[in-house]
Amino acid sequence: MSPFEVSYICTPPPPCMPRRELKLRAMATTTSRALALVLLLSAVSSCVDAGKAKRPRLSKDDFLSCLASDIPARLLYAKGSPSYGSVLTSTIRNLRYLSSKTVNPVYIVTPTDVEHIQAAVVCGRRYGVRIRVRSGGHDYEGLSYRSESPEPFAIVDLSKMRNVRVDGKARTAWVESGAQLGELYYGIAKASPTLAFPAGVCPTIGVGGHFSGGGFGMLLRKFGVAADNVIDAKLIDANGKVQDRKSMGEDHFWAIRGGGGESFGIVVAWKVNLLPVPPTVTVFQLPKTLNEGAIDLLTKWQELAPALPDDLMIRVMAQGQKAVFEALYLGTCTSLLPLMSSRFPELGMNRSHCNEMSWVQSIAYIHLGKNATVKDILNRTSSIRAFGKYKSDYVAQPIAKSVWETIYSNWFSKPGAGVMIMDPYGATISAPNESTTPFPHRKGVLYNIQYITFWFGDGAPSVAPIKWIRDFYAFMEPYVTKNPRQAYVNYRDLDLGVNEVVAGGNVSSYKSGKAWGERYFKGNFERLARTKGKVDPTDYFRNEQSIPPLIA
Repeated sequence: MSPFEVSYICTPPPPCMPRRELKLRAMATTTSRALALVLLLSAVSSCVDAGKAKRPRLSKDDFLSCLASDIPARLLYAKGSPSYGSVLTSTIRNLRYLSSKTVNPVYIVTPTDVEHIQAAVVCGRRYGVRIRVRSGGHDYEGLSYRSESPEPFAIVDLSKMRNVRVDGKARTAWVESGAQLGELYYGIAKASPTLAFPAGVCPTIGVGGHFSGGGFGMLLRKFGVAADNVIDAKLIDANGKVQDRKSMGEDHFWAIRGGGGESFGIVVAWKVNLLPVPPTVTVFQLPKTLNEGAIDLLTKWQELAPALPDDLMIRVMAQGQKAVFEALYLGTCTSLLPLMSSRFPELGMNRSHCNEMSWVQSIAYIHLGKNATVKDILNRTSSIRAFGKYKSDYVAQPIAKSVWETIYSNWFSKPGAGVMIMDPYGATISAPNESTTPFPHRKGVLYNIQYITFWFGDGAPSVAPIKWIRDFYAFMEPYVTKNPRQAYVNYRDLDLGVNEVVAGGNVSSYKSGKAWGERYFKGNFERLARTKGKVDPTDYFRNEQSIPPLIA
């Protein structure tokens, strides 16, 4: 089978790009470029952050003029320019961060090739403007496009760099970080209906952030996390140079596969192994109310689901007065039925619950519903536009039935109550050593919990949902992992702690980072910090939960 390429933009795929060190060119002198630059400078110089004093008037030597010498003006957006707002909000998923109180970037760069990203890094270093990187915008705390502090920063928005190149014969793919998972899945299925990749359930998740934090979905028990299956990468480092796996070294390559986005450079593209799936898979979604035994079923599920064959994944969504058991089986209904009858007869699953389809069809079905088509996963607009708060936990010992009774009778009936989504581990995701990648949640984990609460409308309506999720999280403490209480980095939660910048050193404190870092990474946090100390010792790539540099 020859390689199949899905090109969403008119730039060559990353593997074909020449590896050149950036040389900043002199200012363009054509009338059109000069005029564009004047307009950009005017827009920025007139900008005032909410509640802050005016910034100094920008000269020809500033960050923006540096960018404009290497990046077309049409790809640069200054705060205050006409299109700035629409570009900024285009992939913001959590409406909490559309507030006028949010600290937004002063500039947005929307690169279309590697040299544009190099220019952004080099110019940022030169003029003291930090870079944040956005791929899909699902970042729960918005750290890819906002700041908790008022320092000036810019976004490199990768949404124009989303090329997918699949080699069906080699069973590999290169995918740019700006692609969304739906675009990757669609490209794989076009090359071969019996190849797949283990990543998230939601098609609008950006590849860059998802892979950087580990990344898992309905294939986690069969093939592990996305980062387990990354075999190469193209990265722009803190000096603006292009690196691949060989040139960056194994510590650096280890760190970007699960160590969280943005700390170690800007990953432009990822090379991944593709995995075999049968031509037919089976999906079922089986809701059970409390009167139908939801609590007994959930209590049994805790130990059963992680011990099932790796071809079967059954996750649970608990909310209100019911639990929904949602499953993906790599095979036909005929082969699934005896397995369910022997291992989980209490669920009452039968042939009428089976929905047979291809793997890529299951992506659309699970996330978008039975009427969705495969092409629907190419829609880059999220179906969820709401305010939200999220938290996570890991469970190593089954939670007692009496606790589940309290959860349903008390917590799910409170004002602002949300949902628990639980994914079983075991099989392939649990097989590697904790230190194989920075993603440490392996042996001994029964399942993870994602707590979600949504609300609609700004201001006062947020009080009850946020109180509910924080109070519920406190209630769950005795029943989840300890020392540390583990959390998943892709479910970012600033309640766990934020970095403190060392006075006089202008770098994030390792001590302050441990408060949240060991929850996400356990013992891998120190190695991540030492790697950060080698590849970005001045802490240029920094946010509220970026890895701090630890220098020996």
